[in-house]
Amino acid sequence: MFVEGIHLDAEVGVLDSEHGRTQPLLIDVELDVDLEASGVSDDLNDTVNYAAAADLVVAITQSKHHELLEHLADRIAKGCLDLDDRVTAVTVTVRKLEPPVTMPVSATGVRRRLVR
Repeated sequence: MFVEGIHLDAEVGVLDSEHGRTQPLLIDVELDVDLEASGVSDDLNDTVNYAAAADLVVAITQSKHHELLEHLADRIAKGCLDLDDRVTAVTVTVRKLEPPVTMPVSATGVRRRLVR
């Protein structure tokens, strides 16, 4: 199960120029969930609500200034594991779309995977 391409503006970064301003991020969350029961029942109660994961990403990302993308990704991954006991693993990718680097790049970022 995944939520891909969550576009957010958030305060993140260690440089002085990154403090006190927001910048665009792109966040993907992949949840490892057994989909057997919901595949048969067609009932939301038999699965994890991915909208809750998306809401969590927004809440954590906008809760404070994060110095490192690693820290932000870790907080999101741990929060997703806490959402529902049926989540057995989570992979979070956080991309900074306008990174402060000297060459043209599409993005910089981190990927964090946690397993229960």
